[in-house]
Amino acid sequence: MSHHPVSVQYFSDVLCAWAYVGQARLNELESAFGDEVVTDCHFMTVFGDARGKLESRWRDRGGLAGYAAHVRGVVAQFNHVQIHPHAWEKVVPTSSLGCHIFLAAVKLYDAEMFRKAAWAVRVAFFQDGVDISKRKAQLEVADSIGLPVGKIEDLLYTGQAHAELSRGLDLAKRYSIEVSPTFVFNEGRQRLNGNVGYRVIEANVRELLREPRDGQSWC
Repeated sequence: MSHHPVSVQYFSDVLCAWAYVGQARLNELESAFGDEVVTDCHFMTVFGDARGKLESRWRDRGGLAGYAAHVRGVVAQFNHVQIHPHAWEKVVPTSSLGCHIFLAAVKLYDAEMFRKAAWAVRVAFFQDGVDISKRKAQLEVADSIGLPVGKIEDLLYTGQAHAELSRGLDLAKRYSIEVSPTFVFNEGRQRLNGNVGYRVIEANVRELLREPRDGQSWC
């Protein structure tokens, strides 16, 4: 029985530890369902002013060192990812926005390479302890995965990348996205926020794939 693929809008911040951990769930979803699922990845802002936010919110809980310990505890729960001892303690990015604009440029250049680049940026920070809020570090990531740095810089210089990022941020605002990561299904009618297990995500997709009998809802 034929049916339309399920559209999944995925929102995250590149500096979010739960999005770093949860990338494997998105990968598994796409692998398990193939062309039955169509995903589109966007950014939302949690760490726009990373240092200011953390210094304020963690002032009474050990400051940046306390937050760094918290992130290490989160990542330590999972064996598929690693955390550098300097991340968030000695290496503290100023903002995720620069990364998001850089990745928007990559998305415009090559949508398939965008996913690879987004993961490479996360690994550079969380696993390798690189300050990826710096443009130099972002372009080094681009070069390391075979992207033409000059063409990415052109998309940044002309403002096209900024416009692309703005479209995604506008969509996040439209759906009132406040948590990273967030899965949005069914044109915004359903969403899963934060550290949600894969089986819950899978169950939502399977339900949406079921052929409706008496309409979309029985209530």
